[in-house]
Order: sequence, then structure tokens, then C-alpha cells
Amino acid sequence: MLAVTDREAPRRHLSERQAATVDKLTSAAVHEVRDHGYPGLTVRGVARRAGVAPATAYTFFTSKEHLVTEVFWRRLAALPETRLDRRRTVLHRVEATLADLALLVADEPELAAACTFAMLAPDPEVRVLRDRIGAEMRRRVEDAVGDGADPAVVDALDLAMTGALVRAGTGHLSYAELPDRLADLARLLLGDRR
Repeated sequence: MLAVTDREAPRRHLSERQAATVDKLTSAAVHEVRDHGYPGLTVRGVARRAGVAPATAYTFFTSKEHLVTEVFWRRLAALPETRLDRRRTVLHRVEATLADLALLVADEPELAAACTFAMLAPDPEVRVLRDRIGAEMRRRVEDAVGDGADPAVVDALDLAMTGALVRAGTGHLSYAELPDRLADLARLLLGDRR
């Protein structure tokens, strides 16, 4: 878990007080999505629930897409590293990593759908977070594959993960199916490498 002083919004470093405000806003955003869905989510509504002025909320988040993408980024950053037993096969390690990533927001379907739509926004602040999210997911996959990872295989696993999350987030695949579907793809790409 990130320490309060280590958190930063994409636009600037935060003081402890500002970090606490951002924490309140991101927490309120999750509750607003649960209650109203992504279409009903507004930065003003989040600010009201968090007990801060809308102008304050807009100081930290340029849009609802930015806010929801920050929620996803924080969840990913707080996700414990997958326990990678190097005595197990590469395939086993990759399957475990992909499952952990795929299930990050699986138990919250409204939030999962909101994250999918938010992260596709052209907002420059979202792009910064999307790049961080993509880099962190790729790093975890590379760690699972281990030294000497074939970049083409890592690219394919990365694309599979991203595509699977988009399909699940848009309702074309259930989150419960993701680990098995990703494991099938990993087997196709990796075979049973040691």
C-alpha cells in the first residue's frame, strides 16, 4: 500500500492534507458509481459525497474519467505482488499473475465497467494514468515470465490482458471467465515452459 506522502495525482505532488482530500474523493467516487452507475457519476456528486467543494475536486481531477481512472490506478498500485515461485513453470507464474490482474475489480461490476469506459477517454490526464497502468501490468507480466522473456510473447500477453479487460468491462465476457480464458491464451503462447 502506498504511504499517504508517496501518493500523487497525475498533475502534481500532494501535501498530506491534499492526499487526504484525494483519498476522500476516490473513495466517494467508488460509492457514487455503486449507487448511480458510470452514466450518473459526476465530479460534483463525488465532491458532495466527499464533503468537499466542487472547485476543490476539480483542482485534482479534470473529469469523471480522470477520477475513475485514478481509482483503478490506486487499486492496481495497492495490489500485492503475485507470489512467484520460481520453482514453478513460467506458465504457472503467468497464469497466476494474469488472474490477479484480471480480478482486480471483478467483484464490483459497476466499477469495472466505469473503469473500462473512463480509461478509453482521450483526456490527457487519463492518458498519463493509462500509461502508468499499462506499464505496471506489463512489468508484472515480465516478472512472471522471468529473465530472457521473449518480447513478442510479453507483447502478446499484454495485448491479451488488455483485450480481456475491455471485453469484460463492456459486458462481452464475465470477469469470472477471465482467469480461465487468459490461462488458455497463456498456454497457447508459452506451451509448458520451464
